[in-house]
Amino acid sequence: MNAVSQVFAVVAAAIHLIVWPLESFLYGHPRVRRMLTGSTADAPEVRLWRVNVGFYNLFLALGLVAGLVLLHTGHPEAGRAVVLYVAAFMVAGGITLFTSEPKLWRGALGQAVPAAIILLTEAF
Repeated sequence: MNAVSQVFAVVAAAIHLIVWPLESFLYGHPRVRRMLTGSTADAPEVRLWRVNVGFYNLFLALGLVAGLVLLHTGHPEAGRAVVLYVAAFMVAGGITLFTSEPKLWRGALGQAVPAAIILLTEAF
């Protein structure tokens, strides 16, 4: 796995680690809601959904970290496979987010672009 892919794996993991507490724990703050959704309106009925989505972001980040650890601890094939799988999952998630709610395009780009760069740099 090349250095560019590894750097973007760290970037993608960092983005998902930052979003995790915002969605899971800090969504009650109007500024956080505006940043994530473009609105300050709260919807308490989606609290469990928000927590779940936040942890989904944590698990994606940890998947990339696990892949990088495998890569650098004598398991390069397994590490590469894990990083590429998680990156593909992130790209699919970003596409799904954009197609389901185009106004959240910034979040979709944040989720998908670093992961897409991992896939593209590994493909060539």
